[in-house]
Amino acid sequence: MRDALPYVLILYYSRYGATRAMAEQLAAGVESCPGVEARLRTVPSVSPTCEAVDPDIPAEGAIYASLDDLRHCAGLALGSPTRFGNMAAPLKHFVDGTSELWLGGALIDKPATAFTSTASLHGGQETTLLSMLLPLLHHGMVYAGIPYSETALMTTAGGGTPYGASHLAGQRSDRVVTDEERQLIHAQGHRIARLALSLRPLRETS
Repeated sequence: MRDALPYVLILYYSRYGATRAMAEQLAAGVESCPGVEARLRTVPSVSPTCEAVDPDIPAEGAIYASLDDLRHCAGLALGSPTRFGNMAAPLKHFVDGTSELWLGGALIDKPATAFTSTASLHGGQETTLLSMLLPLLHHGMVYAGIPYSETALMTTAGGGTPYGASHLAGQRSDRVVTDEERQLIHAQGHRIARLALSLRPLRETS
């Protein structure tokens, strides 16, 4: 059953908590736009061995995403830490299982964006964001980064890219989100929410 208000699905994987903190900040940005809700969802870890099985409900944080969460969203934000300049395997595993939605065109003309965190400043933030962009384009989504009207892009000494929000988490993932990173994450959430409302009539008349 659909919610009364359209929602932006914030779908993320977080190993040590940095990406989860970003997801929560982005949700605040989404909900700063009247008429839209944020829906936080995560994905379970994956393992090369068949013995590793996660519980159906995580012990803490957001619950696991379903295809229906994705099917009925008005907009999407994907979040992942970097893994060798790419999105983490658990998130990719979930995205790889969305062929049913692709075949039905369920995500065409919906706005999408991405965010990431890394242990080091040059640890692959931009390539990780681009790796998340690729399946979104295949789904026919409308990608939205962060425009340079957000002046923090020019002054940040941590994360922040035009491809999407990013965060320098540090080697122990204990570096807090800076004011400039938070400003960019919040702006990204507000923008994807605004676009979700703006593009909704287009999808309904197509």
